[in-house]
Amino acid sequence: MFNSKYSKVLTVILVIVIIAIIGTVGYFMYDMYVVKAKNDKAQEIVDQFSNASVRREFDENEKDDSGSAENPLDTIGSLETKKESKDKVYMEGYEVMGTIEIPKTKLNLPILSEVTKKSLETSVAILYGIGLNEPGNTTIVGHNYRNGLFFSDNKKLSKGDIIYITDQSGTKITYEIYDIFQLPQSDASYMERDTKGAREISLSTCTDDSSARLIILAKEKNKE
Repeated sequence: MFNSKYSKVLTVILVIVIIAIIGTVGYFMYDMYVVKAKNDKAQEIVDQFSNASVRREFDENEKDDSGSAENPLDTIGSLETKKESKDKVYMEGYEVMGTIEIPKTKLNLPILSEVTKKSLETSVAILYGIGLNEPGNTTIVGHNYRNGLFFSDNKKLSKGDIIYITDQSGTKITYEIYDIFQLPQSDASYMERDTKGAREISLSTCTDDSSARLIILAKEKNKE
């Protein structure tokens, strides 16, 4: 009788352990699937953006060669609007303003035009600044999902690491990290800093325990 009850208890415990293992494995497999799906989508958008940048550069060269003053189509605003609309790239309804590439963490993502709950679940986005690759500081914010997605691996970056930003004109600027620190969630003082006319970017994400924000400052790397 005692052995029978003991056996049943062991059976129940074994079943619970098996269910827990299956659930854990299933969770990690689903998480891996989500990360892969988002990365694949991001790469697709990055490729579209790159192709659109090439088209814009080609169109500008063609326009310069033909002479804008002699081309009557240049005076028709509706045609220009259609052309600009055609060349713009969107991701989940948000305009793609550029791309960010960080070789050390193998990051390559579209940079979206505005920060909302949905945009930050889609990619990284511009939080503050005059614009990508413009003089001054532009802040790019992204989630830390602690699984390698978006800015999850920013904690692996160090001073001297390289970040590439490509804007809508197709211009690709190399930035070098010069400072890394943490700030309280409510402290945004780093955004409004005097860059003395230099191009700079700030990357912002939460720490692994969500107690603070991890801030990375980078400035345009001098050409050697």
